[in-house]
Amino acid sequence: MFRKFRILLLLLVLATVGLSAWRANSRLTAWEDSVHVAIYPIAADDSPATARFVGELNNDSFAEIGEWLQEESKRYERAVLQPVMLHLAPVLNEKPPLPPKPGSALDILQWSLQLRWWASRHDAIAGPKPQVRLFVLFHDPERTAMLPHSTGLSKGQLGVIHAFASRQQRKQNLVVIAHELLHTFGASDKYDPATLQPIYPQGYAEPQRQPRLPQVFAEIMGGRTPLAAGESEIPASLAETLIGRETAQEIGLLRSTP
Repeated sequence: MFRKFRILLLLLVLATVGLSAWRANSRLTAWEDSVHVAIYPIAADDSPATARFVGELNNDSFAEIGEWLQEESKRYERAVLQPVMLHLAPVLNEKPPLPPKPGSALDILQWSLQLRWWASRHDAIAGPKPQVRLFVLFHDPERTAMLPHSTGLSKGQLGVIHAFASRQQRKQNLVVIAHELLHTFGASDKYDPATLQPIYPQGYAEPQRQPRLPQVFAEIMGGRTPLAAGESEIPASLAETLIGRETAQEIGLLRSTP
């Protein structure tokens, strides 16, 4: 009985939050005004190298994301001068709750609500109130060879992102951050989670290209540049990525035709 009541309570809370998130997402995907995005850097470990890297971050460290999105919006004939404005928040010393693994649908729901509550208590930043909040956990590559999975939520406009505390991997970090940012706008993944290979055609930047392979660019939500059957590579920078038509439709960037 208690479990049923607990589930009912969670569903009611989710319905309320969902309505609020739908309204917020509608504003984001109208592409009429600049969207304020806050990036909260967090040291994921106690490495001195990580602390040093995080301490040296500034707004310019993430400016390329805004420039890339502006170029992509122009490709889809949107006239917003600055689609997103990224602001760096002070370094956080507390880590966000991480998603359960493995987890049931109820576990995921509870984590989502917990994350939103946690984020509301750790959103100190000067300037305009952010519409999207990205919590980026930086890891020392000498200690962590493979990063945990990053998550972007369109319900709540939140992201928990894992990146390397390395100047050499800065540009690839920006690809990951941009990918999760578009999740908060409503974009879906376009790769096979079992193989990590982009799904044709939606996961291809240029699905009509002849010959189809190799592709030149990676579709940002496909995650990789297809080179041959079953073979792809991670883009080295945002300059090697595009927003495909299906992703553009999901985030409202592509105008619907009558």
